[in-house]
Amino acid sequence: MVEDKDILIRQAKDDDAAALSELVKGVQDKVFRLSIRMLADPEAAQDATQEILIRVITKLSTFKGDSRFETWVHKVAVNYLLTARKVIARDPGLSFETFGQDLIDGLVDENLASPEDHVMLNDLRLRCTMAMLMCLDRKHRATYVLGEVLEMEHTEAALILGIEPAAFRKQLSRARASVQEFTAAHCGLASPTAPCSCPRRLPAALNCGRLGAAPYAAFGEAPSYAAAKVMAGAVNSGLAAVKLQRATGPLRAPEDFAAKVLSLVDPPN
Repeated sequence: MVEDKDILIRQAKDDDAAALSELVKGVQDKVFRLSIRMLADPEAAQDATQEILIRVITKLSTFKGDSRFETWVHKVAVNYLLTARKVIARDPGLSFETFGQDLIDGLVDENLASPEDHVMLNDLRLRCTMAMLMCLDRKHRATYVLGEVLEMEHTEAALILGIEPAAFRKQLSRARASVQEFTAAHCGLASPTAPCSCPRRLPAALNCGRLGAAPYAAFGEAPSYAAAKVMAGAVNSGLAAVKLQRATGPLRAPEDFAAKVLSLVDPPN
């Protein structure tokens, strides 16, 4: 498989359009998943995915094979997500304090709560789970997403971030502690004593336009709300935080972004 990938990369570098298409299509889901976990906004993640894939195509000649191709792609992606002006301008600048207050505002009484089979309940769970990470600064957010959500080896994640493995582990420990503490204190899926629950939060989220008119397509393969509730309830609150962060499904790209960007970079005759 490694040899086949090496051949594909050489062919793509030699302007083989079919090889380039296969190479880019092979990483678009990974790029989208990283983007949506870093940005928590489907529209922004879709834009970022296309921008990153363009950079993968235009910078392909600089890939020397010193790492796995997917590692290099993640490095290109993380660099964009951490430094692009467009991304920085759209960052909401959340803090755990303000996000926690936002979750409490608008909670309805248990008697008015949405049923657990509401079509939008799992969409809310997933969006809230992702938005929580926006309370981390971008450096710690990237560290947490790579190490805890995507479960990358620390040496590979450190290489992607351009830091030493020891520094990566310290950043991951700080980010993990912050996410665990917030989740245990606020999320009803992780702790039965927490003030917020998705059924009580959903009416306000729908009223203020936090959700779309229908569940987001990329969330379609995620565990259901009921399954996530069982999963989180089976472990302590510390482990529940990471269980919920990982319970998103594969987050495949909702459309063929590779085809879009390839038509822009190399328009058809």
